[in-house]
Amino acid sequence: MPKARVSTTVDADLLARARRAHGKATDASLLEAALESLLDAHRRAEVDAAYDRAYSIAPVTEPDAWGDLDSWRRQASS
Repeated sequence: MPKARVSTTVDADLLARARRAHGKATDASLLEAALESLLDAHRRAEVDAAYDRAYSIAPVTEPDAWGDLDSWRRQASS
């Protein structure tokens, strides 16, 4: 994959704590891990929003062709 050079200024304490938490050798690997984590969190939020939209259209308590999902969920968790 092509690489891009990044030059920036960040809070020194934040960087030191991130370096300790990351435990890898390079700031490049730290930045890549942070960017991946940001994108993963963004994707999870997108998926959650899609579920919210879907359930606002067809609430979980509304029966469909397969039955009542809310009752199934309660039964499956007991």
